Amino acid sequence: MLDSFKLEYGTLEERVMPDQSFVLTDDVRAALNKVDRPLSEAHGLPNDFFTSEAYFTFERDNLFGKTWSVIGCGADIPKEGDLKAVDFMGLPLLLTRSKDGGIKVFHNVCSHRGLELVNGEQHVSRFIRCPYHAWTYTLDGELHSMPGIGGPGKNQCPGFEKGKHGLKTVRSAVWLDMIFVNLSGDAEPFEDYIAPLTERWKDYDLSLLRHGGEKSSWSLTLAANWKFGVENHCDGYHLPMVHPELNAVSRLEDHYPIIGPEGYYAGQGSIAYNAARPGDAPQLPRFPGLSEKHQSLSEYISLFPNATAGIHIDHLWIVWFQPIAPGKTLERMEIYYPSGEVAEDPAYAPVREEVHRFWLGVFGEDQWAVEGLQRGRASPAFEGGAFSPAMDGPAHAFHKWAAEFIQRD
Repeated sequence: MLDSFKLEYGTLEERVMPDQSFVLTDDVRAALNKVDRPLSEAHGLPNDFFTSEAYFTFERDNLFGKTWSVIGCGADIPKEGDLKAVDFMGLPLLLTRSKDGGIKVFHNVCSHRGLELVNGEQHVSRFIRCPYHAWTYTLDGELHSMPGIGGPGKNQCPGFEKGKHGLKTVRSAVWLDMIFVNLSGDAEPFEDYIAPLTERWKDYDLSLLRHGGEKSSWSLTLAANWKFGVENHCDGYHLPMVHPELNAVSRLEDHYPIIGPEGYYAGQGSIAYNAARPGDAPQLPRFPGLSEKHQSLSEYISLFPNATAGIHIDHLWIVWFQPIAPGKTLERMEIYYPSGEVAEDPAYAPVREEVHRFWLGVFGEDQWAVEGLQRGRASPAFEGGAFSPAMDGPAHAFHKWAAEFIQRD
């Protein structure tokens, strides 16, 4: 289990321990201000924002920490009593599925002596048990029992207030099965944050979505900073060069940019999505009640900082980027369908495999590009680059959001 944990999340050294040496100097602020120029004059984020370990920790606390960011999905913990440890940029967190089916996120440390409670994934019947001194917690984070706290055989201790020593909760919310957290606890209400996107996709009955089960998940480890993954999802410009199969059915000319006026999301859409399936494979169930234009419409929207959702008439996928180190990222994808039949009926197995194959191929094609972008940031000759006024609006929106958010008090 420990080896698989290291394979997915990296060693302790790779995950970076806190280093508060990064400072927003006047020179850094001047470089960030160049990002906010008109598109034809703007620069991208400076190289250090993709390579510096000191900035990596600063970013966790001052960019991820103060907004809503994705750390996992409900499919990771499908049943009551499922637990999953998440190392979020060196911060140990714990996902839990409680008795009422809800999802909660806690700091993954025992309130007694601070031991990491859960390593990897576990399933428990009722309680989360610390392996060090056997203190136990309910799935809702309440401290339940403290064996021997008053001495051998004594499970009570005068003056000890059990109610004050439950697990520390992380503010969280779930949308499209993505688990969002706000580490600082003071971001805007999640309902307000996500409202523009729920309004944009209000014609889709998102409550129908069910995970596709087998052949509906994958992950890639990228030798690149997480921001390159997000920027790449905002970028349709590279489509003909990098994605020949996708471009053959949805040309660059069929795509349109999406830039959220609220400033925290951007992406692209296509008017040429084809829901037909090859051969005698059954057609996938579709979202009901949609207009004719929706039949060939698809949209791919990145929610800053680290997630993307792609919606189609017959399926939806989510992707999020989990930073491991300045130059290492875990990319996760899950696929959902507007009917539970797709996962349950064996007749849909070939279709699930085809959807999985197609999207894994598309995102696999991006890997060399984002890793090349990372290597390029070692060059002092590159100072943020330039943006195409015609093609790079969504990518610039992401850089601009990051530059503004980093400088918030």
